[in-house]
Amino acid sequence: MSEIKVNKISPRAACGTVQLGDSGDTFTIPSGATINNQGTATNFGATGSASWVTTVKTSTFTAVAGEGYFVNTTGGAVTVNLPAGTAGAVVAIKDYAGTFDTNAVTVAPNGSDKIGGNSTTDATLNVEGIAVTLVFIDSTQGWLVTDSGLQSEAPTTSFITASGGNSCGTDGDYKYHVFTGPGTFTVSGVSSCAALNVVDYLVVAGGAGGAGGGTNWTQGGGGGAGGYRTFVSNPTTSPKNAPAGITVSAQGYPIAVGAGGAGGTGGGPTVTKGANGGVSTFDSITSTGGGAGGTYSNPEGAQTGGSGGGGGGGTACTPNFPGAAGNTPPVSPPQGNNGGNGNRSFQGPTYYENFAGAGGGANAVGGNGGPASPASNSRGGTGGAGEPNYITGSNVTYGGGGGGAGAGISDGSTLLPNAGGGPGGTGGGGIGMTSGRPENGIPWAPGSTGGAGTANTGGGGGGGGATGDNVSPEFGAGGGTGGSGIVIIRYKYQ
Repeated sequence: MSEIKVNKISPRAACGTVQLGDSGDTFTIPSGATINNQGTATNFGATGSASWVTTVKTSTFTAVAGEGYFVNTTGGAVTVNLPAGTAGAVVAIKDYAGTFDTNAVTVAPNGSDKIGGNSTTDATLNVEGIAVTLVFIDSTQGWLVTDSGLQSEAPTTSFITASGGNSCGTDGDYKYHVFTGPGTFTVSGVSSCAALNVVDYLVVAGGAGGAGGGTNWTQGGGGGAGGYRTFVSNPTTSPKNAPAGITVSAQGYPIAVGAGGAGGTGGGPTVTKGANGGVSTFDSITSTGGGAGGTYSNPEGAQTGGSGGGGGGGTACTPNFPGAAGNTPPVSPPQGNNGGNGNRSFQGPTYYENFAGAGGGANAVGGNGGPASPASNSRGGTGGAGEPNYITGSNVTYGGGGGGAGAGISDGSTLLPNAGGGPGGTGGGGIGMTSGRPENGIPWAPGSTGGAGTANTGGGGGGGGATGDNVSPEFGAGGGTGGSGIVIIRYKYQ
């Protein structure tokens, strides 16, 4: 073996090129030897590793096989055009400033080349701090990720995969899961893009029961609606929209759906308020059950809750029983509204009529009980209006308050015993009921049971109707049952 010892090899022409051997030759670097690169090395990484270019890229460029690039997207998105794929060609990309999640890098294959064997279309790097090395293998798979170790970290965008609920559906690019009872929202896969792991939600608690009615026109107050809490990323038109959604990971999320509260008892010997609705929960979101409708005063007065219960019809001793506060405990935006007040009004020439307040709703306070003109059309309070649905494509409204019981009327020949009951609020609130008062020899009629809140709307139950002065107590009627709540979870799936 011959040996040449020199201190320097230079090209014949200034700034020329020196070639070592011919194509197919092998040069061996012995163990312990060091190659000290003081300039720029290119194409050394063409068989699986890249030579990193130290000039940071800030705008669209075409990559060269064998090179790695630090890409800074602080100023905006950048497109990296891949070179024509040849077997063993390598290109590497690193997020220089940790901003790929804000301004992504688009990776554009050349011509008919593929990325990950899936598509010839552009792909995306949108994970903060990511670094990937792409090696071109063949026309079937095209560019494959090597150094990251996971193809899911390659320039493709994935979405959440999940299961659970009593029903599922899609609305455009979104999938939603509806829970009408307890269950588990199970996330089996998440996206490589953090923003796509934020889910929308609607959490409505159970509505409260309306109070029962007794003698002496002690009308039952309407039940408050269950708390209404939501986050909807698109559209964001709801005044109840929370400032942020819930970021999920691959695990199960227990779901609680609140039951509707029972209606209070009517007649005698005991007349009671309704029962509060049950809470609904999803992860950190808790919606409080509606506050019960009241009759008389404490301990049977109106109760606080997601929306407050309506006050019972007044008595000679206490002409105005107040409604209870909503949004209790307080959250922002408010999950509900206050209940309306009951009152006692002189109707003349010698008698009074009592009117119960209505339960508050997700979108409005419950109406106060009170007379109208003419007096024979007097009603209990109207239930507070609920809030429309923004999370799916349906037109359902949730969280209406229960109507308060009121005075009945007569047309002179026929008793109309329920005409004075306040209507339930839009969103599942039950109607308030009442008994009739005598006119033209028509006898007293029994009170009617309050209307039930609609299931899975969180609507409050209507107040139970009373009967007249010290007539048989069994003529008083019970309050309506509140409607159960609902939980809906939505996320982008395509």
